[in-house]
Amino acid sequence: MEAATTPAAAETQHRHGGCLSVRTFMPPGPVARCSGGSSQAAGSPDEASCGSPRWIGKSLSCVCIKRKGAYERICVNLTPVQEQRLQRLRHRMKVYFDHSRRDHQEALRALWYATYPDQELEGLVSEQWKDMGWQGRDPSTDFSRGAGFISLENLLFFAKTFSASFQRLLQKQSGNRATWEYPFAVAGVNITFMIMQMLDLQSTKPRTFVKAVFVQMLSEDEWAFDLLYCVAFLVMDKQWVEKNASYMDFNEILKSTRAQLEKELLLEDVLRIEDMPSYRLLC
Repeated sequence: MEAATTPAAAETQHRHGGCLSVRTFMPPGPVARCSGGSSQAAGSPDEASCGSPRWIGKSLSCVCIKRKGAYERICVNLTPVQEQRLQRLRHRMKVYFDHSRRDHQEALRALWYATYPDQELEGLVSEQWKDMGWQGRDPSTDFSRGAGFISLENLLFFAKTFSASFQRLLQKQSGNRATWEYPFAVAGVNITFMIMQMLDLQSTKPRTFVKAVFVQMLSEDEWAFDLLYCVAFLVMDKQWVEKNASYMDFNEILKSTRAQLEKELLLEDVLRIEDMPSYRLLC
């Protein structure tokens, strides 16, 4: 696997077809529900359940949800584009950090210089890494205990794509900070793992409505996971400050961060990661 891709190579692709991001204007008459063969009139009692998580696990191929005044189809059966991008994402998740691999070494060096561009790195094992928020002199031990190489890719993507926000979080510049703060880099590894669990990415088909929505986003933008990671980091820090949290509160803050992300992903107007209300925290 190659080292983390630079933002310049992160080309967003938009694909439409089949059940991939199907949106139609609401017709004046009955609206066909994708989850069955029957039609339901708009405003009927069943309309409120159209898109409800109750469809999960009922062997339905598609379900309609209402977004921006239109009905959009969310499919359990994946399109070729969705399957391909999920496979790539799952592959990234399975790659362990290997300190003997040159591309992994270079990615770690790239993270250092994206974080501290004017400071020379003494070595891949050095006391310097503690300044970034790793638990010890060797960051690879934190990767092996956490989410693997993808967590390094996420940190590098964040540092290069949203450098101002990255530095603000690294330096803990926002709000009144706790005496015992969360370690920045280790928090990043935990956020990657939390998102992987939230999206249930190991399952072959969407088993939760949040994952079904994310798959739609992934078919529009291959970098949706990395963008969601950046948003999640900002949401976590915002809640940390608002709740006057300290190190022992980290797990609770992570849980509330996940709840906030799930809430925003299911909002009617959110069709892309960029549409999430918390995306505006990035700069």
